[in-house]
Amino acid sequence: MHADATAEAHSRAHRRRRRLLCAVALGTAGAALLAACASRSPIDYYWQGAAGEIDLLARSEPISTAIGNADAPLAARLAQVQAIRAFASRRLGLPDNGSYKRYADLGRRFVTWNVFATPKLSLEPRQWCFPIAGCVDYRGYFDEAAAKREAARLEAEGEDVYVGGVPAYSTLGWFDDPVLSTFVRWPLTEVARLVFHELAHQLLYVKDDSVFNESFATTVEDAGLRRWLVAQNDPRLDAEAARAEKLRGVFRHLVRTTRAKLAQVYASPLDAAAKEIAKRDAFASMKAAYEAAKAGEPGLAGYDRWFAHSPNNASLAAVGIYTDRIPAFRELLREAGGDLPRFYERVRAVAAMAKPARDQILDAAEERGRAYALTRGGAPDPGEPLSTIRAGGAQ
Repeated sequence: MHADATAEAHSRAHRRRRRLLCAVALGTAGAALLAACASRSPIDYYWQGAAGEIDLLARSEPISTAIGNADAPLAARLAQVQAIRAFASRRLGLPDNGSYKRYADLGRRFVTWNVFATPKLSLEPRQWCFPIAGCVDYRGYFDEAAAKREAARLEAEGEDVYVGGVPAYSTLGWFDDPVLSTFVRWPLTEVARLVFHELAHQLLYVKDDSVFNESFATTVEDAGLRRWLVAQNDPRLDAEAARAEKLRGVFRHLVRTTRAKLAQVYASPLDAAAKEIAKRDAFASMKAAYEAAKAGEPGLAGYDRWFAHSPNNASLAAVGIYTDRIPAFRELLREAGGDLPRFYERVRAVAAMAKPARDQILDAAEERGRAYALTRGGAPDPGEPLSTIRAGGAQ
């Protein structure tokens, strides 16, 4: 080969490798959205994200192969996940691609760790912005120690910080996301939720709006689980899902109540010292309410780990990202008659708007949802009638 041609071939190969690494970086949108695709700095953060994703993909194998190598319980569970994955595309209109058709054993509890941060007297999360993926309300690491070092740095700057372990994330279709050992042995209804949630991110993702993205995906996971449970027609799964939802509801209520209380405190004319006292009182009240609720419902002990990290503004914000817009999306789903394709079409139209207009649409939808709830005695609406689902009209 001519020297110039050889040099050009090496250059093309280098560009391909760089595009792959950049794609890896951008693909870890749920964990490590990296700026290094535009520049060489910060190289350490870029490399840990790229190396972490490459390691994850290298560990994965087709589920059919994993079933042949697994113990009986894991093999049975992987077969169930295959059925859940097929249901997601066939009945929920979620992407039909290679995601969740492979399995990876990571040998650790979480795949990534996300760092959340807020000012001491604010519930507004810090954002990290990247050239292509946009701004997100967290910074992700494949290495727990690195996440903790970043948290310590932010804490030293005077911010409230929370580090949360992540069992799964979506690469938004850049790669075929595998089923992971970090969640595969969860209760089956929770595994189904997670698969539906992560595939929803591949269906729709809006730059610079983490709350929109996570609340949409959580709404899809809720709707998807309801449909899946109807299709399974298994009272044990119904009971499992109902219990988990009850516990989740108690926790979310505690967080929502505390956030509302703190929002009033931070917006008040009190001086900083008085706000700090009110902040401590609010978190103490939340902890006391949690202990009281747990006394009547031992299953809530599953949230002990979250409370053990001394909840602060950042940990409240981390929960809010996933839940704040659920009422609005549920109302849009109800107004679509529980028809998921119509719902997706409506949400895409809203997603295409500028953020102020998007927020205005969602605020109005949430208000309509509250008005509708009053016609039902104030009971929350899941977003579609079960009778429609059972009749097959909302599949």
